[in-house]
Amino acid sequence: DGRLTFYPGNQTVDLPFINFMKRYGTVFLNAYTNSPICCPSRAAMWSGLFTHLTESWNNFKGLDPDHVTWMDLMERHGYRTQKFGKLDYTSGHHSVSNRVEAWTRDVEFLLRQEGRPMVNLTGDKTHVRVMEADWKNTDKAVNWIKEEAVNLTQPFVLYLGLNLPHPYPSPYAGENFGSSTFLTSSYRLEKSTIKIPKWSSLSEMHPVDYYSSYTKNCTGEFTEQEVKNIRAFYYAMCAETDAMLGEVISALKDTGLLKKTIVIFTADHGELAMEHRQFYKMSMYEGSSHVPLLVMGPGIKEQQQVPHVVSLVDIYPTMLDIARTPAPRNLSGYSLMPLLRGKAEDEAPPRGSRPPWVLSEFHGCNVNASTYMLRSGRWKYVAFSDGRSVLPQLFDLSEDPDELTNVATKLPVIVRSLDKMLRAIVNYPKVSSSVQEYNKRQFMSWKQSLGQNYSNVIANLRWHQDWLKEPKKYEDAIDKWL
Repeated sequence: DGRLTFYPGNQTVDLPFINFMKRYGTVFLNAYTNSPICCPSRAAMWSGLFTHLTESWNNFKGLDPDHVTWMDLMERHGYRTQKFGKLDYTSGHHSVSNRVEAWTRDVEFLLRQEGRPMVNLTGDKTHVRVMEADWKNTDKAVNWIKEEAVNLTQPFVLYLGLNLPHPYPSPYAGENFGSSTFLTSSYRLEKSTIKIPKWSSLSEMHPVDYYSSYTKNCTGEFTEQEVKNIRAFYYAMCAETDAMLGEVISALKDTGLLKKTIVIFTADHGELAMEHRQFYKMSMYEGSSHVPLLVMGPGIKEQQQVPHVVSLVDIYPTMLDIARTPAPRNLSGYSLMPLLRGKAEDEAPPRGSRPPWVLSEFHGCNVNASTYMLRSGRWKYVAFSDGRSVLPQLFDLSEDPDELTNVATKLPVIVRSLDKMLRAIVNYPKVSSSVQEYNKRQFMSWKQSLGQNYSNVIANLRWHQDWLKEPKKYEDAIDKWL
């Protein structure tokens, strides 16, 4: 959740290395994902293209493996490149459940697809390294800096992808699991303060939000302590991530590379952590769509807070700008370097000035309509599907930062203006229709591939606890959809 890096001044959780980057660099106050889910978001970041251009519709469908990324171009222009950890931007990953849930989101049924969010405490007050896989990758990056980077005569670019603070898999959730367990150690847990989010009643929820909350197994009763725990564990997981960042910064400092290396810290999406009666991502609410973005290094203005709206497609042109390498003309984003140097807007790069909006879109599971978010100034406008069949949302973030009041019906002139702006950027009814056709094609192909085994396989995916109560009813609903 990007807001943890600046608001409310990190009072929620202590993030010493994020604060170090703020002191010696720049923090973006309004950075957004272009799609609030792992693979489509990363596809946008690595390609510099909006989601409707990459057609990364869900966590199974990302970039083609041969797509030219910013790292590929930097390598061609003399950079030594190295990647460690989570990449997750090409097609073909994630579980069968994840795919089928995304493909069948237009089917007229409501099934719990995730395990109920829960917490799990491991280790004692000496247990610092909870996410072992991430720590291994962090150690690899640190060793690479100390053994390889320090001896290079050419410039380098090092990428480290962490899984934290992502919730952990929950075996109790059944086939293919879900990742609904917030896990930490008592070493981390004591160091945060918790604010309990306000919830709308289930009857007042926007229909798409209700679908999300239900499929994420969050519509049942939760005690205040349960919500508090989930949030506390999430913050502790953020603190562990911060510690990994600290290892990388320390390695750069120890090798004398810190003063001549640009460091960028960001994320593919946020985490709702029980805001709006949801956990996970897949939502345009701030907890899910607002990402951290901090940059420090030579030429980067120190102690700067940038209020401009920016998004992950800006990473591609920024990396090429740093490398003084020409960027492809078709990119969706703009270099952040003018903002990072603290330059005025009139000193715009050759491509012209940055637009006063950012776009995010979502087409995957746990949401039953393609969703499009336009953030411009104080307004966040969220449109769904064809723009007619589902009512939009409008939030005034200056008056309502917690996004509790949808003012779309009260402000039709602003809705029309923002909808016109959105349609000028993307023909979203057409994109939604393309996704619906894609989902149906993919599902039919998958169903045919299973033959006689179809009924058994579909009944035993992650939604099996609900499905097995009335299997014929749900199969019939799918047949009707097809």
